[in-house]
Amino acid sequence: MTVAATTTRRKRAAPRRGPHPLDLLAWYDRHRRVLPWRARPGEAIDPYRVWLSEIMLQQTTVKTVGPYFARFLARWPDVQALAAAPLDDVLKLWAGLGYYARARNLHACAQAVAARGGFPRSEDALTALPGIGRYTAAAIVAIAFDAKAVPVDGNVERVVTRLFAVEEELPAAKPEIQRLAQTLAPDARAGDFAQAMMDLGATICTPAKPACVLCPWTGDCAARRRGDPQSFPRKARKREGTLRRGAAFVAVRADGCVLLRSRPPKGLLGGMTEVPTTAWSHDFDDTQATKDAPRLSRATPKWRRLPGVVRHVFTHFPLELVVYAAKVPRNTDVPDGARWVAIDALPGEALPTVMRKVLAHAFGS
Repeated sequence: MTVAATTTRRKRAAPRRGPHPLDLLAWYDRHRRVLPWRARPGEAIDPYRVWLSEIMLQQTTVKTVGPYFARFLARWPDVQALAAAPLDDVLKLWAGLGYYARARNLHACAQAVAARGGFPRSEDALTALPGIGRYTAAAIVAIAFDAKAVPVDGNVERVVTRLFAVEEELPAAKPEIQRLAQTLAPDARAGDFAQAMMDLGATICTPAKPACVLCPWTGDCAARRRGDPQSFPRKARKREGTLRRGAAFVAVRADGCVLLRSRPPKGLLGGMTEVPTTAWSHDFDDTQATKDAPRLSRATPKWRRLPGVVRHVFTHFPLELVVYAAKVPRNTDVPDGARWVAIDALPGEALPTVMRKVLAHAFGS
């Protein structure tokens, strides 16, 4: 072989091994987040804390959940205590956290777990409980019981789609993302690996400006090699829900009480507390709104429409409410299905965010 042939021959590149779980676990051991529901190294893991935090964290940020988690734990330190609590008390403590079906399912699940003597250890058994889907079941078995499973939430979806440059759009790509995530799972430390994936997505592989140079898998990331990690995951364009409108009625009695009622137990904001409202519809007619105002005996309220509107966005549609206010005498009776509540007691009511907005609008704060 000539010298020229030797010098011009190209070396074969070493085969790329792909992302290795031990690299991520080593990173996690140094950089794991300290979270109120997360056991510290060497501490026993409480399945109740894992389950409670995972339910609260659905569609909600860590920062928002922290105070709610602390209040729930102080009030109901274990699943038996939560199971024994009245649902209305659970809804009151949940108020403001949103997605209120979670609170109803949380209570029902606590009762089911308490009745069976503890949390089941398999994903299939967990998904049979109220409010626990595949992701939550995988998170519980991995974190609480160290079973081999990779829970795939939004953070993990982002990590996986970038690692493998998954071109298919969400939500259609979910089965493939789930399959790829499971290929990364180590044979040991399943709970740490699951939390490491969550932490990586939350702190390094962020939606905007990912810190790729700090990532333990930066050399194995297909999107990083392409130079466009921020373009993943691909997402199908969301269809915006049609605007719904309605009216809310804030009646204040002369002794400083507000008229409230509970919503039906099923459906949107089920079981939560509200001021009386009209139906929320696409074709709401503001000129006819007062026809649906609450009927109050011993009083003929003079409903006054307040300037402006209250806006709120639910998962599937935006809402606009006009607000009517009226003052009524102290001896005004309570309509069927409603109750008078002192203004200073309102913080203890199970008022969803939209109703807190209505009351703030009515009281000028």
